[in-house]
Order: sequence, then structure tokens, then C-alpha cells
Amino acid sequence: MSRLLTLLFGRLPIGWLQLSHNRGRLLAAVSGVAFANLLVFMQLGIMGALNGSTVAPYALLNTDIILSSQEGNTLTDSEHIARVHMFQALGVSGVANATPLYIGDLPFTLDDGTSVALLTFGVDATQTGFVTSAVAASLDRLTIENTVLLDEDTRGMPAPVLESLSSGASYSFEAMGETLTAIGTMKVGGGFLADGMLVTSDQTFLRVFPTRDSGAPDHILLRIDDGVSADTVATRLRAALPSASVRVQTTQDAKSADLAFMSSERPTGIIFGFGVFMGILVGLVIVYQVLSTDVADHLREYATFKAMGYGQSFFLGIVFEEAIVLAVFGFIPGFFVSMGLYAGLVAVTGLPVSMEASRAILVFLGTLAACTLSGGIATRRLASADPADLF
Repeated sequence: MSRLLTLLFGRLPIGWLQLSHNRGRLLAAVSGVAFANLLVFMQLGIMGALNGSTVAPYALLNTDIILSSQEGNTLTDSEHIARVHMFQALGVSGVANATPLYIGDLPFTLDDGTSVALLTFGVDATQTGFVTSAVAASLDRLTIENTVLLDEDTRGMPAPVLESLSSGASYSFEAMGETLTAIGTMKVGGGFLADGMLVTSDQTFLRVFPTRDSGAPDHILLRIDDGVSADTVATRLRAALPSASVRVQTTQDAKSADLAFMSSERPTGIIFGFGVFMGILVGLVIVYQVLSTDVADHLREYATFKAMGYGQSFFLGIVFEEAIVLAVFGFIPGFFVSMGLYAGLVAVTGLPVSMEASRAILVFLGTLAACTLSGGIATRRLASADPADLF
């Protein structure tokens, strides 16, 4: 390691030699940085799962513009919008087609007594253009009363049931006083609010949720003419529809708004964000304590260098070298332990927790920055000290 660092820095790696001289302190420092990395990785991973599950239902839709109530928050946390606005939107230039979307939470109990909650989409089974091709291929079969498509990644569902559905069999279950029959599957996955998803026709939806009114869907989905900008049509719709009650968003804008709401206004998003901050703070404190202690232990050596004419940049270089070593050595175990914990979370909860390359790079750069900042703070005492005072 010393030879490698000598080649890298072009000088004797004084910082590494000082750290490695006390193996116990080095191990404790690396463990502290790894723990801080682990905290940050886990908080970012869970926050990423929250964001992923928030926008996952959009994967079932094939729409350009979404009309929603101004009182709603997200796609799945919405208020009802008057269906009459769908006919008003069809009269706006650039709008090619429109359909209502009904959303509800459907709980039911499995044979073993466990409960499963399904986020349910009710769609017009004749409008195949508003859903993805995987769903559209089975949409005509949903015209049969009480037939549904079941999410094959539903958390808690018995594996044999999902395997039989994938092979073409059906599965019947009781929910909300109705007998529903799953005749196919689609793939979305569970999240923080539901264990999986269900797609059915709007007529079956209204039968399962008898308190819902066909004239008050949760959203209205719009498809626009080819070659027309969605933003342009959205601007026309905002001018034509009552802004006090109708929110007009392109699909991408709706996703971004949902993510912003979940991360900044929902308690879960705020808590995870605070957890990231605490992880960074822990890392700063640990590295600062290690480096400041190291500086104090070698004051005499630093005083000798300073008396010989070495400037503050030389001492900063040594401490920054130590900070980089701690950052690299602490990041590696923190990264691999986080990967193992991610896999455990996916197996236990079914949440979409995964290690993204951008996240790993961001945490590594953040670790380098935090360690470098701590190193800079730790050398403040040397900046104004007189060499004679250091002996």
C-alpha cells in the first residue's frame, strides 16, 4: 500500500503511515466511516423504494395528459373529478381520445388468514390504447363480469397461485362481498401503501366499490393527436377547464409532482431525508475526531516541518491524504454490507430496493467531500500556530 501511494502522490505517504501506525485506531475509524455510509445507503435505498413504488402504477398507463382534482395529492391519493370534464376536454384542439380512471384500495383475506391490500385500477375495457400492451392484450377478457388481472409480484400471495395464473389457469377469491376471478397477470409490485395491484373493468370496479359513482372518476386520461406537443395541449386545456377544480398535467409532470409531494410533504419522505442527514453528520463527526486526534498526536512532528519552512498546504495535503484513505476504506465495506441488506429487504418486504450506480457514485463522492471537510477543520490549529509553541 505504501509503494502504491508513493507512486500516486509522488512523495512518501505520510498520512497513510500515520494512520497505519496505530492499527486499532485505523480499524475504528474505518468502521465508523463504513457505518455512516451504511446509514446513508439504507436511508437512500428506502427513499428510492418509496419513490419507485410511488410512480410504479404509472407503468400500467399509456397516456399523455392526466386531468385530476385540485384537491388530490398523487395519482393514488386523489379526490374525485367530474366526468363532464372529459367531454369538455374532447372539445379542445389536439385531444384525440379520453377515458376515466377509477382507483380504490381492495383488501381481502387469503386462505391462511393473512390480509392482502391491492391498489385497484378500474378502466374502460374497450379503450385498449390507454394501458400498456401487456394489459391491453387481456383487456377484452375483463368485459366478463368480476374478472381481474392480478399483480404477479403481489406481496404475500402464495407462489402456487401466481404460477398457475402465469400458466393460464384462473384464481377466484372473495373481496368486498364479491367473488372475483383473476384470469391473468401483470407486473408492478408492492409498495408502502399496498401489497400489489389489480386491474379490472370500470363496470366491475363500480360493482366492487358500490359507493363510487361512475360520474366521478379519480382521474381522466387523455391521448393527444400525433405530432402535437403535450405541453401545448395542456396549456389549451388549462384555458378551457376551470382551474379552481381541475389540475392539468402531462404524465411526466404528474410523476415529478408525486415524487416531490412524497419526499417533502409526506412524513415518510421527510423521515428518510432526515436519516440521510444524520448519516452524513455521523460520518463528519467520526472523521473529524480521528483526524483531530491524529493532528494532536503529531504536533511535534508538524512543528518540525513548519520550522523547516513547510507551509499550510503541506499539512493540508497530509490530512487530506488521511481523509481520502478513510473515505475509500470506509466506503468499500459500507457498500457491500448495504448490498446484502438491500437483498434482505427485497426478500422480506418485496419493496423495490436496489443499488443504483448513480447512488453509489453520489455516496462515494459525498464521503470524500465529508472526509475532506473534516480534515480541513482538523488542521485549523496548525494554520496560526507558531512552531515554538508546538513543542
